[in-house]
Amino acid sequence: MAKRFGVHMHEFRAWRMGRYTSLRTPKYLLYPFSLRRMVEASARQHRFDLLFSQHTISAVAAGWLKRSQGIPVVMNFLDYLTGFMETWPAYLAPPPMLRWLKDVELRLPVKYQADAVLTVSDTLADHFADAGYPRARLRPIYYGYDADLFKPATGGGTDAKNPVVVMHGSFDHHHLGPIALGALVHLGNKRPDVTFRFVGQHTPALKQFLRRVAALSPGLKTECAGFVPYREIARHLADATVGIVPYEESTGTHCAFVAKTVEYLGVGLPVVSTPLDSARRYYKQEPAVRFSGFDGLSFGETILSWLNEPAARRRELGLAASARVRAQLDWRAVSRRAVDFVEDACGRHGAEQPDGC
Repeated sequence: MAKRFGVHMHEFRAWRMGRYTSLRTPKYLLYPFSLRRMVEASARQHRFDLLFSQHTISAVAAGWLKRSQGIPVVMNFLDYLTGFMETWPAYLAPPPMLRWLKDVELRLPVKYQADAVLTVSDTLADHFADAGYPRARLRPIYYGYDADLFKPATGGGTDAKNPVVVMHGSFDHHHLGPIALGALVHLGNKRPDVTFRFVGQHTPALKQFLRRVAALSPGLKTECAGFVPYREIARHLADATVGIVPYEESTGTHCAFVAKTVEYLGVGLPVVSTPLDSARRYYKQEPAVRFSGFDGLSFGETILSWLNEPAARRRELGLAASARVRAQLDWRAVSRRAVDFVEDACGRHGAEQPDGC
């Protein structure tokens, strides 16, 4: 990346970070402190014109650095992180503590006077505005995908006689709760010919989910691809019939702009999703996305509605949706929106400072 774009990389190497890293929670809590020290050390050798934070945890470090370095800060919120904790057991996320954490997260841009805030959805932007951040400095940019990788298959997907319902992602607990379980059991009874394909890491949540499915519906057919690199995900979607997003309801999921929905549409798959507010607002005119209720029976019936559609109709709607997301949500389009807004914010900061931006 450094060679390709002519940039100097200051990489965080104090410890391994990531969704699947061991001791993830304590590492995430310590990360802002270590990140701040790393940036301050780098700033003694290189002049930075802008701090652009990705996600809530790094936004904390960016806020501290704005105070110490006096340079503009743009915070990009990829989700409402603490909002997902609403579906956690009370012993892991006691309600009083969770209310405090959610409030702290939403008030980060106001507390540290961020110069601009990008959000993953309109719904999340509303939450920041309600917390007191100026609407004029907020910009939803949604979540993109690589349109060169996620393209419709030339064969048109799996034949209706052998339908495949696919889900890919990180498989956390809010992805695989009672809604997904109820839907699979319902489909197993109604359509024993259906295969459910899971593409992603064999997480504890996925293993537990599959054990429960097997106990309740022993004849249900499942496939597990395991972890798949981003560049290879599309081939696991291409021969499927329907893509699913059975997320449980929480403030976090309502604010998310789910990447898998975009990628399903990119390859021309029709989609079934629970009625997440961000998705309903964005896809309200998209016929290739159908919304269920927040229950397994409704979700299963909505999957059935797609399976009962003629294959040619599914293909027609999928191809049209693929063209639309390619124009609107390819990473290049998303990046242009983000960069234009960030440059405007930097310009405003420069106009207010004697030395410019």
